[in-house]
Amino acid sequence: MKNYLIYYLFITLSIIVNSCSEGFKEKYSKISIVLAEVTAITTPTTDTTPDYTFSSTESGAITYGGSCSSSTTSAISGNNTITLSSLSDGTYADCTIKVSITVTTNKSVTNLSDSLTITSFTVSSSDDSSSDDSSSDDSSSSGSGVFVAVGNNGSIIRSTDNGTTWDNATSPTNSNFSWGDAVTFGNYTFVAVGSSGTIVRSTDNGSSFDNVTKVDNTGLNGVAFGNNTFVAVGASGKIVRSTDNGSTFSAVTRPITNGINGVTFGNNTFVAVGDSGKIVRSTDNGTSWDNASSGITTIIEDVTFGNNTFVAVGASGNIVRSTDNGTSWDNATDPVSGHFWGVGFGNNTFVAVVHGGTILRSTDNGSNFSTVVDPGNHLTGVGFGNNTFVVVGVYGELHSSADNGTTWDSRKSVNPVGTNERLNSVAF
Repeated sequence: MKNYLIYYLFITLSIIVNSCSEGFKEKYSKISIVLAEVTAITTPTTDTTPDYTFSSTESGAITYGGSCSSSTTSAISGNNTITLSSLSDGTYADCTIKVSITVTTNKSVTNLSDSLTITSFTVSSSDDSSSDDSSSDDSSSSGSGVFVAVGNNGSIIRSTDNGTTWDNATSPTNSNFSWGDAVTFGNYTFVAVGSSGTIVRSTDNGSSFDNVTKVDNTGLNGVAFGNNTFVAVGASGKIVRSTDNGSTFSAVTRPITNGINGVTFGNNTFVAVGDSGKIVRSTDNGTSWDNASSGITTIIEDVTFGNNTFVAVGASGNIVRSTDNGTSWDNATDPVSGHFWGVGFGNNTFVAVVHGGTILRSTDNGSNFSTVVDPGNHLTGVGFGNNTFVVVGVYGELHSSADNGTTWDSRKSVNPVGTNERLNSVAF
């Protein structure tokens, strides 16, 4: 009888222990760590030790990866705000946070964790972004330090040495980017537009681009930046704008039904140009637009701004200019009769490119242009930065000038897309 009681107690105790163990295992088998971003770091920011808030479903130990770190090494269940250790000026796209816990049972040890990538941000302690209200998107002040050129079939290339050498950038699309001014830079962000409503953006100085959700499939021909706003224009009078660094775009009321080919910004005014000599302007950051009279009825392809002067170029050798913020326009003297595709400004010089490959320049605020050189095939885009002009065109045409457009050096041999591809636009 005594042995029976001992045996009974042993069996009962075993059942209790096993039940507790199974319950313990079941409880912890349901544990999972999930991290989520709560408050991203404002970009650009002048704060070299910015705060970042994320949530965790469990408490645990924090480890950091990439270019960021923090003195905070433990997380709680719920929202966690950390302060990043001092950062140098630059773009940070590789920062990660990992939260881990170790679960121990009588039979096993389990490590649970989850990782979160901090949304890319830029630190600029000197706050020298290119959002100067009075500047043009073609100006050399507060620029990216990088030339980016875009072309057909989603081609994107970049140069960090004033257009001397070029490398391919990561492109998310096979769509064609437009000619003239299909790429621009502002607030540490490149934005490029093209066929079928394509919009892409880069926050790492043009190294890689991501797709932005289309407004619709209307082709977009040009994009400009000013007053913390990106404005893109396109077919059938389409105009879209973004006030969140190109992350999202929304359409505004079309001021015309004609195609709009180019857009620029200067003196707190967006000016856009298009078919049949149409010019429209906006003084409320692209929200509403008014018509201006160009005095011509032919296609206008592109427009730029410099020295308080807007200059627009188009078909049949037409060049028009405005010194009253795009309200009225006069004809400029042009020595050629070809079809202009692009125009840019820098160092008190306007540079324009023609269908046949001719490059022209003006040093009197666009009143008179003179022919400089004809380097070869059709040229379609002009950019300026770091005292350097860069022009691009068909068959891989790529040329740079370090003397305000007086002489030009061919860079076709270092064009990574080759001579069979078309480059359409370039920006700095």
